Amino acid sequence: MTVTPNPDKHVAQLIDANLDRAREGLRVIEDWCRYGLQRKDLIVTIKNFRQQLGQCHKEIYKQARSASTDQGSGLTHLAQQKRNDPLEIVFANCARVQEALRVIEEFSRSTDEKLSNVASQIRYEVYELESNILKATRGNVLRKKLQSCKLCLVTKPHPELFNIVSNALKAGITMVQYRCKKEIDSNKVSQAQKLAALCKEHRSLFIINDRVDLALALDADGVHLGQEDIPVDIARNLLGSEKLIGLSTHSLEEAKSAQDKGCDYIGFGPVFKTNSKPGLNPLGFSSFKELSRSISLPWFAIGGINQKNVSQVFDEGATRVAVINSIMNEKDTYIATQTLLRN
Repeated sequence: MTVTPNPDKHVAQLIDANLDRAREGLRVIEDWCRYGLQRKDLIVTIKNFRQQLGQCHKEIYKQARSASTDQGSGLTHLAQQKRNDPLEIVFANCARVQEALRVIEEFSRSTDEKLSNVASQIRYEVYELESNILKATRGNVLRKKLQSCKLCLVTKPHPELFNIVSNALKAGITMVQYRCKKEIDSNKVSQAQKLAALCKEHRSLFIINDRVDLALALDADGVHLGQEDIPVDIARNLLGSEKLIGLSTHSLEEAKSAQDKGCDYIGFGPVFKTNSKPGLNPLGFSSFKELSRSISLPWFAIGGINQKNVSQVFDEGATRVAVINSIMNEKDTYIATQTLLRN
């Protein structure tokens, strides 16, 4: 459709100003998705928005406005100076884009139908974009916590479960996996809720073993799956991109496959003979170096690791370990946890 010059020059000026405002705001958001989130899918979406608006930014609008006579040029607000967090800046620019597109939509409706429709469509899509950026940012926070994690406590049924987990968290543990092999009932849900609250209080990752439904219900940080559990791709579709998915692996081939499937981390073992996995032969340390070369995922050595052998596990190349009995079965779980973390 040919753009009809608006008889009111002031309307053309405000359309031009808001096209500039929307495109500038989108560029701020795009750069954060590129450098801060490293999300190609979001970058492509935003770049497409900018291109659409650029194609609609006709000369009639550009020639109507002079920056030197613009009474709003250079005006700022105190709120702009208080935005120190990248997410605050991104969301402020999302609002800026939405507001600018609304102005364009209203004032171009009668003279530039195409521009009005494009502005309306992008405005609604920016609402979804904002939600996706929030999820991606949360996912980044979880993955940074995962990268820095050295010790994961995998729980088992115990009458003093809350005291054990609480002491482990106070001692410095940064990841707890709630493991319950029996059917989930209201008592198990209540137990998991209390553990989730404990982990949140200590800013520790809280992972649910096997049960994606429980992880969703509790808004847990992720789920840990076994080789026979729900497939990783289905779990990802249910949980979304921001949540963590771990997978138990017992060979180099399974570890490489876990990375290809899009897991965030793996458990690798058993390193030593353990009653928790009686049907599996211990892997020892021979695969550690090849594992580190073959995958970029964080991996946790698991299986029979305790206070006596944990230093050897780290010396052989592991940087993270997961334990059950060496905390859950100890009388002083605070000291037991600290001993594991000191190595």
